[in-house]
Amino acid sequence: MTLDQFRPHAGNLLRPLTSLCIRAGLTPNSFSVMAFLASVAAGFAFFRGEVLAATGLVAVNAIFDSLDGAIAREMQLASTRGDFLDHVLDRYADIFIITGIFAGGVAPWILGVFGLTGVLMSSYLGTQAQAVGIGRYYGGTLGRADRLVLIVIAGILTIGIPGGFAGFSFLGWLLVVFGVFGHATAIQRFFYVWGKIR
Repeated sequence: MTLDQFRPHAGNLLRPLTSLCIRAGLTPNSFSVMAFLASVAAGFAFFRGEVLAATGLVAVNAIFDSLDGAIAREMQLASTRGDFLDHVLDRYADIFIITGIFAGGVAPWILGVFGLTGVLMSSYLGTQAQAVGIGRYYGGTLGRADRLVLIVIAGILTIGIPGGFAGFSFLGWLLVVFGVFGHATAIQRFFYVWGKIR
């Protein structure tokens, strides 16, 4: 579906906020760290069953995660070190948020592991494309931007309809979606990269 293809347009929408942050002296790395801290807080909030707070913190994570790249491009500060930091913190952010969801009891741990491994493998295949010289690849069914939007939607639905659907909360179903489409995305990315390697 992936929303990652709209990154350039998101940068245009965020430009006024980006300019304000630059004038305030904030750096891309500071937003990477703040996005990570928001994700840690979101994971703990999900674990404690505080879905409203957790959902809001995931939205904050998404905004900060967009701002770090937008500021780097605007200030022409894009660097290998900053890219590395951003990807490491993004993976830990995924771990904290998703683990917080299933550790909080909204779904069996086996579904949580299924969802988490789908997310991690799809992300890994995207960056591994760059490691083997093909270049970063964001294609496939489910990208990181998609996942963040889906977490916010599932959180809102869980608040509005606590009973969920067919025996699971909406956050529980979200883990199923992450597992199925995360692994599907990983497979799509694998075959794309495999076909490009000579």
